[in-house]
Amino acid sequence: MRLGATTTRDMTSGSIVKQILLFSLPLMLGNVFQMLYNTVDSIVVGNFVGKEALAAVGSTTMIVNMMVFFFNGFSVGAGVVIARYFGARDMDRLHASVETTMAMTFVFCLLFSVLGTAAVKPMLRLMQTPDDVFEDAATYLTIYIAGISGLLIYNMGSGILRAVGDTTRPLMFLILTSVLNIILDLLFVIVLKAGIAGVAWATILSQMISAVLTLSLLTRSQDIYRLVWRDLRIDRGHLREIFAVGLPAGVQSVITAFSNVFVQSYVNAFGSGCMAGWSCYNKLDQFIMLPMSSMAQAATTFVSQNIGANQRARAHRGTRVTIAMTLGVTLAIAVALVVFAAPAVGLFNRDAEVIKYGVLFLRANTFFLLANCINHVLAGAMRGMGDSRGPMIAMLGCFVALRQTYLFIVTRFVANTPLLVGLGYPVGWISCCVVECCLYYFRCYRKMKPAEA
Repeated sequence: MRLGATTTRDMTSGSIVKQILLFSLPLMLGNVFQMLYNTVDSIVVGNFVGKEALAAVGSTTMIVNMMVFFFNGFSVGAGVVIARYFGARDMDRLHASVETTMAMTFVFCLLFSVLGTAAVKPMLRLMQTPDDVFEDAATYLTIYIAGISGLLIYNMGSGILRAVGDTTRPLMFLILTSVLNIILDLLFVIVLKAGIAGVAWATILSQMISAVLTLSLLTRSQDIYRLVWRDLRIDRGHLREIFAVGLPAGVQSVITAFSNVFVQSYVNAFGSGCMAGWSCYNKLDQFIMLPMSSMAQAATTFVSQNIGANQRARAHRGTRVTIAMTLGVTLAIAVALVVFAAPAVGLFNRDAEVIKYGVLFLRANTFFLLANCINHVLAGAMRGMGDSRGPMIAMLGCFVALRQTYLFIVTRFVANTPLLVGLGYPVGWISCCVVECCLYYFRCYRKMKPAEA
């Protein structure tokens, strides 16, 4: 298998800005199209089914995120290990890591589908989902989780490609299946009158096609990351390496998502109008977070490859450059969305109450996301260096413990209002920014002492 293939990207030399941009731009576009899956679901049901259906789709997001975020932690660990072996030019271990990664992915697919569908109604009850939303939410979530294997396989396959610098072909697959998802959404809801079940079926069918395309690419490739089915097995040594980085990241993500289930329960107490407005805000918030998410993944791969090549000073310079780039892009998007908040929320639903709450949350929270830019990039850089526990501790302490403490105090002793509940997010972002800056400096920068930095 070839090392110098054109589909890979060696990030251990050349302009840092250029390397980060060339890696992150296709990734950012890919994340946009991946988010279109659920966003289009929300737009279609919000405009053609009703605000209760929109609230139902929105209320399931945190539950889906718990599973997807945990799996993505495993994906981060695999990406770090594969990128490090790529940077060190250790092709035998890279190949073994790919086979172990995909074998574990198939195990996760089975577990998530079976256990996830069984937990749907208990989780919705835990979130205090209102009666007028409950059945729609249960229908959508059951179908989505039963077919979640397509999403998991695509995410892992594209993660392998990203680890060796290929962000272009996963983007092509995602564009194709996102367009297909839009077509199927409209077909199932408008033509076949399948309601909320229709958008769920459209999503999982599209995601399954993206998984088939990704597996086909990995199998047919003659490149260094080729998936050889006869070699598919779980190597304990490589699995330990992957979990050393991936397990803390996954645990942190799933506990944070679980904590946000309780945030959703605070919002649910204000009724379906506020729930739908919160859902619109969350969809738009996810789009604002795309640059920081993509840049953080770029930082993970960049740092991991350079650590593998023993270029620590370059790894630290890349982290600083990535933070600056992320802040600039996020600020520009935030300004545009705050100015056009009402039309943006109106894309999902034109009900006056929904727009009122969506605009309230959007304008109150959006600029605080600049602190979250620093959180994401530093966490990505630390994971690229093999330190996944630091970000886990910081995010669990700030996004879970501090956020829940804040919500408990303000709703019981200050005032239980939608605005104060929504501000629970910035409280976590700002505190985490301070903690992660300290962690990065003391656990990574000073510890490694790069002579050139």
